[in-house]
Amino acid sequence: MHLKEGYSLLLKPHRPSVPFVLCSNPSLDVNPNPKMETQIALKESDVLKRLNHERDLAVALEYFKSVANSRSFKHTPLTYWTMIEKLGRECEMDGVQYFLQQMKLEGISCSEDLFISVISSYRQAGAVELALKTFYRMGDFGCKPSVKIYNNLLDALLSDNRFQMINPIYMNMKKDGLEPNVFTYNILLKALCKNDRVDGARKLLDEMSSRGCQPDNVSYTTIISSMCKVGKSKEARELAMRFIPIVPVYNALINGMCKECKIEEAFKLLDEMVCKGLSPNVISYTTIINALSDAGNVNLSMAILAQMFVRGCHPNIHTFTSLIKGFYSKGRSCEALNMWDQMMREGIFPNVVAYNTLIHGLCSNRKMGEAVSVLNQMERNRCTPNQTTYSTLIDGFAKAGDWVGASDTWNKMMSHGCRPNVVVYTCMMDVLCRNYMFKQAHYLLKNMTMEMCPPSVITFNMFIKSFCRSGQVDLAMNAFDQMEKYGCAPTITTYNELLYGLFREWNFTEAFGLLRELEERGIKPNLVSYNTILYGFCCAGMFQKALQLLGKMLVRGIKPDTVTINIVINAYCKLGKVKTAIQLTDAASAGHWHPDLITYTSLIWGICNWIGVEQAIIYFNRMLNEGISPNVVTWNVLVQGVFSNTGYSGHTRFLERILCRGYDKMV
Repeated sequence: MHLKEGYSLLLKPHRPSVPFVLCSNPSLDVNPNPKMETQIALKESDVLKRLNHERDLAVALEYFKSVANSRSFKHTPLTYWTMIEKLGRECEMDGVQYFLQQMKLEGISCSEDLFISVISSYRQAGAVELALKTFYRMGDFGCKPSVKIYNNLLDALLSDNRFQMINPIYMNMKKDGLEPNVFTYNILLKALCKNDRVDGARKLLDEMSSRGCQPDNVSYTTIISSMCKVGKSKEARELAMRFIPIVPVYNALINGMCKECKIEEAFKLLDEMVCKGLSPNVISYTTIINALSDAGNVNLSMAILAQMFVRGCHPNIHTFTSLIKGFYSKGRSCEALNMWDQMMREGIFPNVVAYNTLIHGLCSNRKMGEAVSVLNQMERNRCTPNQTTYSTLIDGFAKAGDWVGASDTWNKMMSHGCRPNVVVYTCMMDVLCRNYMFKQAHYLLKNMTMEMCPPSVITFNMFIKSFCRSGQVDLAMNAFDQMEKYGCAPTITTYNELLYGLFREWNFTEAFGLLRELEERGIKPNLVSYNTILYGFCCAGMFQKALQLLGKMLVRGIKPDTVTINIVINAYCKLGKVKTAIQLTDAASAGHWHPDLITYTSLIWGICNWIGVEQAIIYFNRMLNEGISPNVVTWNVLVQGVFSNTGYSGHTRFLERILCRGYDKMV
């Protein structure tokens, strides 16, 4: 089984423009036969009817041309407009410009509504710059812009995220002596909010009122929603008290509270809606259900679902998807599948997001066969899988160690013309690296660059981790050196993986050099970093350095975990400070931390070597009483301690006794 090579990613083919030529002089007699001079005159309504009913653009163009080149009808502003709209819907913008120029040559007036239609077509075609050029040519056609066309142009710029162009157009509008209306302000509000300038949007809201333009529901909903998105739900709530909130405003507030994990506040808003005579809709309930499911409280989510039914509000696809996600996050696969079946019984057909949620749940529970069956079901139901679908499946196969399944999924994705993104590439390379197929993984890395899909930091971190865990630290360092070439700055995760690999290989020189580089770059170490460095110091026998680093870690507010405490206890034992190690264990045990097998093994080793075997036996018994079973390492430490203690008699009977006690505890 292998990845199929030579797959060309399917791109949308460029459709050539429909060729057409209109006679620039309709009065010219192109037919020399005098018998054909008398022709039936056509009415405008007849021509419009024919153009509107003709679905084939080429046929419509041919008819338009034949009429223009005959003496039966002279095209009007309305017939030109109809043809321009047909061309615009097919994104044939060259044809649109041709017709505009033809109207100008024939002296046919162009209305503002016609230019609005052209701007809309450019917006649909993704060519907003050309829409702007057409707008500035309006004067050449004898058409003066009004607030209406300015609003359409501003909205087109907003939809294409051309924020830098919006303000100059707005200032130009004011220079033309045009007063902005509520639609203009709403577009400007959306532009400011989309550009993360919520404070500027609030000032504009005040400007609206001062100019006598009363904000409407769209204005308030835009502001409230944006404030909640940037974590200002409290201020948004205060602003909402200044006007009579509507359901969309409440939904925005509920969403903001849920994002800030203020579920109780969201419930209060739900009750407040009911008290004010507003009926919460499916968005209101689903937002809370989704937040509860993400928090793992799927039981309360079900209670909200029941409340929905009681109040006559029916769940939609998003409601069921949130519940399915919640059940899978808690490992309740059967209930998740039951919820899927209920959704189908309700007559709600799954979309790609719902299918992806189900596939993710199945993959996370290692049910790859069922996940592939869902993929096949998607295709049968004409729901096209997307990049998320394939990356989820490939990642699932990777974690299951199934290279064949991942390869089949990749090939299927390519054969269906789905272009892989950086996530899909990274998942596939993870599969290859897990199976030590580093050459193939490098091939995909090069392919990413060729397909204009540059690798991310996550891609390189995955590479580096795979190399380090397989003992190929030199390859990991090479990948590290390549990151800059691809414009990827290393993160603390990158350094953590490299340090771990270098310390495991006892390559302390490069490891300490990497530590200096970490400090020079100003990257702050996290808990994993400290644990890795502590481990490295202990491997190098630099126990005093390890304890100094622990002090620095505590000063910087990094809370130690079990790994940290075990490393420090081991360091104290190696230094002969066993009593300090015991005190640390007892002090940590007084809190929420509990010693584990590694802790006791380190203590038993230290006590055997520095205090005496009798004291070690006390901690061995304590470990057994806490339900912790010794492993081979623990037994080796204890046995070596007993036999190295020359002053202890009766070794055999003693070992028989502790072995029997240990065996009893294990069984």
